[in-house]
Amino acid sequence: MYTLFTIGNEKVALVTDTSCDLSEEQLRQYDIRTVALRIATSRGELRDRLEINPDSLYALMKTELPKTSLPLPEDVSSLYRSLAEEGCTRILHVTISSGLSGTYNMVRMVAADFDTLQIDVVDSQTLSCGLGLLVLEAAEGLQRGETVDEVIERVKYLRSTQLGTFVIRTLEYLRKGGRIGLVEGVVGSLLQIKPVIFVNDDGVYQTLVKARGFTKALDAMCDEFFRRYEGKLVRVAIVHGNAYDDALILQKKFEQSLNVTTSFISPVSPALAIHTGEGLLGAIVQYAN
Repeated sequence: MYTLFTIGNEKVALVTDTSCDLSEEQLRQYDIRTVALRIATSRGELRDRLEINPDSLYALMKTELPKTSLPLPEDVSSLYRSLAEEGCTRILHVTISSGLSGTYNMVRMVAADFDTLQIDVVDSQTLSCGLGLLVLEAAEGLQRGETVDEVIERVKYLRSTQLGTFVIRTLEYLRKGGRIGLVEGVVGSLLQIKPVIFVNDDGVYQTLVKARGFTKALDAMCDEFFRRYEGKLVRVAIVHGNAYDDALILQKKFEQSLNVTTSFISPVSPALAIHTGEGLLGAIVQYAN
């Protein structure tokens, strides 16, 4: 059962989108509402995570390459109206990176139409559990009674401490989906050169390092994390594309090598998996204090 956060005289709701890759249990535990990105298929449009799950998406990708699109504006406005009916007076809406989706700009336009609600729209400049970790921190801050402005400042600070990276089997889907960003467009396929991709400070994909082969790329990714966060208290999220057993091994490696306060594993949502395909492994780390 979802509730609202009570901060002084305000009733506050925390909203994000399905690209956050938080589990249904996490969303319920922290009273986080979501709007769904959309997936366009030959059979029509489907709402991310509501009408299609990762297994169904990977099966579909064997016969076609679906496309993604923004949440419906009417889904956003409908959620806002529903929250107002619950007694909400203020909404904190943290979105997927504006560098990877038009969701942020669309949400800002919808929010501008609500005169009776104060709506703060924050561009996370990241996605997947990078967004998810920030939203969890926001929820915990609101539960402690911090003001929305204080929470926004902390979210922005933590984003500056965050590194989110992933390694994928092929760049084909990123290219076809137009999400290649600053990742080198030509990678030595014969030599099996794999880029470790990260979300940069502008919220777009960029190559962090390269290595020969998937396993060595994962090792290079881990080395970068262990170097950057040595001696720091951190929160960790491991993400995967239908590769849970490998994700579990990766999680244990991080827990053994860093001062981890909390960690969890999550599959990437269908809307993100379209651009990465099966086999993805990634990690997101940010300061825990």
